[in-house]
Amino acid sequence: MKKIHLLLGIQSVVAILVSINRLGTWTLGYVLPNEFLRWVDFNNMLVLPLISLVAFYLLKKTLEYDSPQREAASHRTLNLLFLAGVYLLGASYGDHEVTNYLHTRFCLDDPSSDLCRIVIFNDDEFSHWVFFTGFVLVNAALLLLQTVFPHREQISNGDIVLLIVNALFLGAGIFANLAFEFIGLDLYVVALLAALSLYLLWRRGRQPLFVYYTAAYTLGLIATMLVKVLQ
Repeated sequence: MKKIHLLLGIQSVVAILVSINRLGTWTLGYVLPNEFLRWVDFNNMLVLPLISLVAFYLLKKTLEYDSPQREAASHRTLNLLFLAGVYLLGASYGDHEVTNYLHTRFCLDDPSSDLCRIVIFNDDEFSHWVFFTGFVLVNAALLLLQTVFPHREQISNGDIVLLIVNALFLGAGIFANLAFEFIGLDLYVVALLAALSLYLLWRRGRQPLFVYYTAAYTLGLIATMLVKVLQ
């Protein structure tokens, strides 16, 4: 449980850093004098996702243990889903951050040109579709891996509290990214993962990832909906 708490803690910290990076103004400066990217784009494309995906991989390896299930078709399938999700996340970040920078810098005043129309489509639509597909695959694969490799030790009430406290930070990151912007596909993705984690918690009991994801996604979703209703 110590490793699980640590790796989930890294994900929670990354979620907060992503919000600070996206919503703050201190990252709007250019990385190099040639102005190829801003720090916000560079951090979102290379620094923060890399930390998150390394932590996801280590979490995956922590969940897996010696068992006949390691050679089962279900395990191989989930490994493939995880790898496909990682690739799609990387592709989406590469597409989105560059086109978002170009959109913001060159296309706000004249979005109708052919070049800007293509840039805006990649920024606002295509990269989002690719990202959310990868996001669902990675997180769903981890949740389902918890069903293939259920935690073998007793999960104490103290562990449950730590998981929920940890989840509050991820929930805050979800809230920050949903509550104060136009909501599109991201709302449905969060709702889908919240429903999956809640279903697995109900069916399989208090497993670490089920508790963490249920708390994070449900609380983030509820807080977002309350703000939207009040607005």
